[in-house]
Amino acid sequence: MTANPKQPQITLVGAGPGDADLITVKAIKALKTADVVLYDALVNEELLCYAPEAAVKVYVGKRSGDHTYSQEAVNQLMVDYATNYGHVVRLKGGDPFVFGRGFEELDFASSHNIQASVIPGISSSIAVAELQNIPVTHRGLSESFWVITGTISNGKVSPDLYDAAKSRATIVVLMGINKLAVIAEIFKSEGKSKLPVAVIQAGTTADEKVVVATVETIVDAVTENSIGSPAIIVLGEVVSLHPKYQLTKEIYDVVAKG
Repeated sequence: MTANPKQPQITLVGAGPGDADLITVKAIKALKTADVVLYDALVNEELLCYAPEAAVKVYVGKRSGDHTYSQEAVNQLMVDYATNYGHVVRLKGGDPFVFGRGFEELDFASSHNIQASVIPGISSSIAVAELQNIPVTHRGLSESFWVITGTISNGKVSPDLYDAAKSRATIVVLMGINKLAVIAEIFKSEGKSKLPVAVIQAGTTADEKVVVATVETIVDAVTENSIGSPAIIVLGEVVSLHPKYQLTKEIYDVVAKG
């Protein structure tokens, strides 16, 4: 790395859920002044065009099954590039503080006396469902919503899911597609086999796919439709508002009546 007299600076930027048009104006302004961009796997690479052509662009992975760099290595890269180049934009999928480990990066920068700031991003936890016309809250159906990680650091399902399954809230699970069968069993144990569920793969992108079913049938539906990561899971009565759910219910009723 070449020494540079510029003042070290780090900006954590939320890139949104995938569609390049869903980035904020403030985020674009930050990218335009970047000397270095460190970007994650789920970031739409079209956004790199906003950075100066001379800016250094470094892919640092960070998604389920792709850990090109450990979090510790990313932290150190941020500081090293800021020290030697100037303004580092840490471009993160969704919002930096929604399961993005953004505060860890902010704290690491602070520990090295480097000025750091955050530009929020649109989180997939709300936007992906919303763009499928599934509201996370709706009068008469849901007065609150939980956003939960499907898998915690030890590889097990989040304990919070057991509490969430007891509530009437909408439950949005990120990074949980590989735990879908376990999640379904948790909700079944609470007597919610008929609760509507949507699983949305690669929301807001050209690869978007959605299946809508119930807790009882969602695992088979995901398998039949070859739904994979990245995907979000939405559990709650609000999913019943999705047109596909209404159609599925009508077909089921007809079959049930013979």
